[in-house]
Amino acid sequence: MTAALLDEAYDRLRHTGPERSGWLSNHAPMAVECLARHGHGDDLHRWLDGYADRLEDRPRGIARITADEWRDPLGDPVRTGDWLDHFERELAGEPWRTVLARWWPRLLPGIAAGATHGVIRVGHAIRALLDAETPPRVTELGHGLAYWAARWQPLAAPGAGPYPATDPRSALDAVPRVPDQRHGIRARLAQLADLPGWPAVAGAVPGDPAGSVPARLAAVVDAAVVRYGGHGYADPVMLVHAATAPNAVLRTLPALPATLWAPSLAAAWAATAAVTAAYAPTRARTAPVARAGTGVRDLVDRAAVSGDPHAIKFVDTAIDTYHRGGGTATLAVADRAIDDITG
Repeated sequence: MTAALLDEAYDRLRHTGPERSGWLSNHAPMAVECLARHGHGDDLHRWLDGYADRLEDRPRGIARITADEWRDPLGDPVRTGDWLDHFERELAGEPWRTVLARWWPRLLPGIAAGATHGVIRVGHAIRALLDAETPPRVTELGHGLAYWAARWQPLAAPGAGPYPATDPRSALDAVPRVPDQRHGIRARLAQLADLPGWPAVAGAVPGDPAGSVPARLAAVVDAAVVRYGGHGYADPVMLVHAATAPNAVLRTLPALPATLWAPSLAAAWAATAAVTAAYAPTRARTAPVARAGTGVRDLVDRAAVSGDPHAIKFVDTAIDTYHRGGGTATLAVADRAIDDITG
């Protein structure tokens, strides 16, 4: 029943655009996937009703994007409608895994697209597809890929040195901050190219190089989740993406050829480091303490009641960390995150 409700929600969203007001992301497809997964399938249509005023119509195309001329429109939001049409055609003609394997390495260098919402939307679609391959989920994957392509945005080049065997939390603590914190993410990310130490930090993927890619990437996600507890107050919404972006990549790995795993890890770490550099404060506050009796179901319910898509998505990611052994400290971070994001 829940699977059918998610497909119904995706069908309601198929004619909406990936953004509103010229830049803000359409969070509905990501939020409904989280709600359905965590037992709130009956709330999907009600949640969409409340989000309806933040949805815009799917943009129209301008000119067809051909198979051999895709580079020029990459990163051009004016061509969003063309990208939506392009991936609709590709996914109608080939299996979704084939399309994903072709486009993932093309899109990965632009992982900052839409403040990382491009890759996050794809990650949620992939998780849904790995549960069940249905036409609405394939369509949603096409929308996520199109959004990523239209907003494709590379980060300043990381270094090429060896990966040090450092733990992810220490690596995040070592990320330098961009000097001008007054403007939006595009202005902040533009400063990375001139930020001393950025190439070394962005290229220094933490963890043992001999370790498995999924384990190393999971450790990055877990470190970003825990670190949010002390640093999320600086920008509760934007710092969510330091955890949810690499988690989207982690969720996509099972659908990718193994040859793409290592570059996926590198790009995911660079995205986490970039969001940290752009928004993390210089000082941490005291780590949160779990409230007595608070469990996973309580947090899911709190996030659902809040209606906030960033709270819903962060709790969803924090639950992954909890199930990997994060313990009650992770639940405390998620609990505080709901307060910070919605307060």
